[in-house]
Order: sequence, then structure tokens, then C-alpha cells
Amino acid sequence: MVDYDAEGRLYSPAYGDVYHSPSGALGQAEHVFLRGNGLPERWRGRDSFTVCETGFGLGLNFLALWKAWRDDPQRPGALHVVSIEGHPFARQDLSALLARYAPEPLAELGRSLAGQWPDLLPGLHRLEFENGAVTLTLGFGDARALAPRLDARVDAFFLDGFSPERNPEMWALPLLRDLAALAAPQATVATWACTGELRRALGEAGFDVRRAPGYGGKWHMTVGVARAAGRSAAPAPRAGERHAVVVGAGLAGAGIAQSLAGRGWRVTVLDAGRMHGAPAHAGHLAAALTPVIARDDNARARLSRAGSGRALARWRDLPGGAAPRVCGTIQVERDAGRSAALAGTLEALAFPADWVRQVTQDEASALAGLPVARGGVFFSQGMLVQPGLLIEALLATAGVTIRPGKAARVAPAGQGWQVLDAAGVELAQADTVILANAAGARAVLSDSGLLAPLPRVAQMHALAGEVTLVPAQALAGGPRCIVGGEGYLLPDVGAGCVVGSTYVHDAAEARIGAEGQRVTLGKAAGLLGARFPELDALTPGSLPGWAGWRAVLPGRLPAVGQLPHAPGLWLAAGYASRGLSWSALMGDLIAARLMGEPSPLETDLARMISPR
Repeated sequence: MVDYDAEGRLYSPAYGDVYHSPSGALGQAEHVFLRGNGLPERWRGRDSFTVCETGFGLGLNFLALWKAWRDDPQRPGALHVVSIEGHPFARQDLSALLARYAPEPLAELGRSLAGQWPDLLPGLHRLEFENGAVTLTLGFGDARALAPRLDARVDAFFLDGFSPERNPEMWALPLLRDLAALAAPQATVATWACTGELRRALGEAGFDVRRAPGYGGKWHMTVGVARAAGRSAAPAPRAGERHAVVVGAGLAGAGIAQSLAGRGWRVTVLDAGRMHGAPAHAGHLAAALTPVIARDDNARARLSRAGSGRALARWRDLPGGAAPRVCGTIQVERDAGRSAALAGTLEALAFPADWVRQVTQDEASALAGLPVARGGVFFSQGMLVQPGLLIEALLATAGVTIRPGKAARVAPAGQGWQVLDAAGVELAQADTVILANAAGARAVLSDSGLLAPLPRVAQMHALAGEVTLVPAQALAGGPRCIVGGEGYLLPDVGAGCVVGSTYVHDAAEARIGAEGQRVTLGKAAGLLGARFPELDALTPGSLPGWAGWRAVLPGRLPAVGQLPHAPGLWLAAGYASRGLSWSALMGDLIAARLMGEPSPLETDLARMISPR
């Protein structure tokens, strides 16, 4: 909740404080935070520069920093900003407030910021501007919980919470220590606040600080330098040629290829399927990308939420049918009588109703345009994706080269790795090699003598499954949105409606068959609240479809990261049924680590999916 003080300034009743100096937000940003951190001079000659801010507010400091970057012909190639905000504005409110408070030099940038503003969901949100040269990683939540889970090498700190008297937690020693742990060598800090207690706390946290002339009627402000580099896990960018070999051209490999190539890397993708004229997911006409919710907001739910957001941001501008279609998803309750428990979950999570809300059977049926068996929840951002078209578009990113070839093992080569086929012939070589070939990665690691330190990865197995293409007329034209639950039913993609899916353990091959189609048709019928005679009349085994494999790990979370015992060798596998959810996010996670960027993922989640 916000209000206005007697001078018309934006005011927070919760903290009894205003959002910016009475002398103007742009002047304060330039004097306190830019000049207080020696900018723009300090970033000149750098490939990249990273700023961490506490208290995003309206984003005026970010906009001023972005403008200074734009205006400086000696700017670094990349500017990264990480900012924490415990009380973010809704998109509509932010847009209106920026229109009122952003001075004219920042107005255009403010509109760009509001246009990308994320839903008010807890966790990290990555926004990209200037074709990715300027990134904003927004952390929505309590700074005390988020700061220790950030992964970044910070060159300059903007401390801009509400005043220490009104919001002491934002200036407390534990939080300042967590921030200092992110400091890059010679990192600087600046804030408009200048109490003796704050300067002592900053000193104890690891900064050498002093008073400097203040702004807007304040006599003093505080500036300083970190005494030593912090303990951040984010590595410095690896020197040398930026060339990576990605083994596997499915959803995992294509997501990584797009992320790296978009950052200027040369990427060689090895595709075993193209050796036989069968690219990954060829013929897979449609699939659903829907987040997961859980009352305890567990790791799977948090990852799926982050992954869904990254997928939409990364893929929304892809050409043709490769871009996701945001049509919404109804997740039908598994059985009647769970409405109260579902309502309790949504109340506990307190997510925005325009992102997820409970729906009755009648509301669900109205959204779907078909009778639905039960009520459930509606995700407004549920996406229909055509995997075959998506993968081809991602692999068409400039800088990506595809080579047919099946990797059998890897071996050290100089400072990097070579990828060999079954005959021992080298397929490719690079300092960075990423195994993204699903369950095949386990065999490659085993035959390379690298699997023993990875007991969880050693348990990865392949699970077969198939989907069925049903004529849209058999479903009265098909649903208007995705209908999921025990199985799923997708809107018409022009060739029909995809229904799925089967899960076949210990299968010798992934294939389309009468038994599988009997299962998928039964699941579709179970999601619907009425019988469709034309659906009932379909003959299992007579319909087109697609069959493939899932790579599954214990806990159904992926394994993504550099192998601790094999520097330069990375793994991105075990995506299970969430290939679409993980693809863009994990691609950006790997690319951010290789580039020394702030991570798009909190450290606790990154640890849970690290190869082990």
C-alpha cells in the first residue's frame, strides 16, 4: 500500500518514509549511487559490471544507472543489476507511478521496465534490455532471506532501503554481511544514510567507509570500499575462446545453445538423431508448459515457476509457430471433495489471482469451452508449445552449428574435452562440453570413467511415453485452453488435439500402439464432464501420435551444473516430464555461470540440482 505526503511524494505508510529525496529522484540517484560508487568511470574498460541494490522501489536508481550506461561511449559490454524488493508494485501501479514520477530523461526507459514487469511471485525474476546487454535480476521477498541465496560478483552496492530508524532490518549487520559476501575485488558501496551506527555495521561487515557530502539538504552520505573479495560462488568469466560443445539436440541442448549463442558464444551441437534423419521431437506436435504449485512451495514448484517465466521471456518472440501460445491451463482436481484443501493452499501461497486462482467446475468448463469433469485451479500463463518447431528455432540461433553424431565418451584434451564416438573418432572438441543428451549422458559418463562420484546421476533411467493426436471434431473443436490433471488435453494446433500421456517402465522401445492410445484416450475422457460419441468411437491403435523418452532422476529434479571432478565438463539431464519447464532456465543458469553473470536461480535451488 502506498500514499502521498503533503509535497506529493510517494510515501509508504508501512515504514512512514518517502521513496525518494525531496530534491528529486534522478539527482539523488546520480549523486549518491552513481558518483558515490565512482560511476561511470569505474566500469570503463570492463567487459561487464554488476550492481546490487537493496530496495528497488519504483526502479528510479536502476533507470538512472541504465541511462548512464547508455550515454557512456566507454560503457562495458554488459551491465547487470541485482535488486531486492520486499513490497513490489503490481505492473499496472508501477506503470502509472513511473508515468508520474520518472523525470523525462528516464521516461522511455521506465516504459520499457513496466512493459517487462513480472507477476508478483516470490523468488528471482530476470528481465533483459538492450538485446540482453542490460539485465535486471529482481528478487521479490524479504532481503534477509534472499540476500544469502544470491549468487553474483558485485562491483557496486546501492543501499537504498527505507531509513534505518523506520526499517532497521534492511540495515542490520547480518544482512550487510550477506551482501559483503557477494563483493568482487575493490567493490564499492554507497548510501544516502549516514548514521554512526550504520557506518560501524558496514565496517564490521567488511567495508571501509567514510562520510561524503550528501544530497538534497542532507549534509552527509556514506561511501566505502570492500576490504576483501567476498565468498560468492559466481566465478569470474573463463578466458579464452568462447566455444562450447553441446551433446544432445533436444529441449535441454537447444535451450543451452540459444542461451550461449545469444551471449556471443560459438556453439557446436551434436545430434545423434540427425544421423538417422530423425531430429529430436520431430512429429511431436504439441505439449503443455504449466507451472506447479505446492502448499510448502517446495523446490519443484519454485523451479517450475521460475522455468515457466524464463521460457516465456526467452521464446515469446520466436518466429512462426515456435513461439509459445499463452492460452491458460485448467488443472483439474484429481477427485471431488478437495476444494477446501485447494483453497487453503492458494490462501497460504498468496500468489496473485491473475496468475493462479481456484475455479469451480462451471468456471473451468466456461474457460475450456467444453464440459470439464471437476473444478481445480486456472493458471493464466499456461502455454501451448510445439516442441519440434521450438527446438528448430532455438538451434537456428546465429552462432549455433549442428553436427550429426552420437557421443560415446569424453576424454581430456588440453584444457578442455574431446567428444568421441563409439569407434573412438573425435566428433568435436572445446574447453567447455555440456552433456545434454538425456539418459544417454549416464552411459557417456560411465564409459568415460566419470560416473562413480555421481551416485544420484547413476540412478538416472529412461521412461517411455506416448501422446495421441485426436481429430478436433471428435471433441467439438477441442478446448480453448489446456486441460490437465490425470493426463492432459490440448487445444487444436491445426492438425488436431494432442492428448497424453503414458508412462511405461522397463520399455524396450518408445512406440505408438493400441494399448498406449487406449490409455491416453481414457485420460482425455476422464478430464471431461460429458461423453463425446465421436471420441468414444475412435479406435485405439488407428490414430497418429508421437512417442519418446524421459530421463528421470530420484526426486524428479534435473541434474544441472559443472561436474566437480571434471572442470569444463557440464551436465544438463534428468528433465523428466518438465523439459519445457527447465529448458530456458537451465540454459541461462549454465550460461550465467560461464559468463560470471548473476545467477537467475537462488543458491539453495542450484545446490539441489547440482550433479552428484
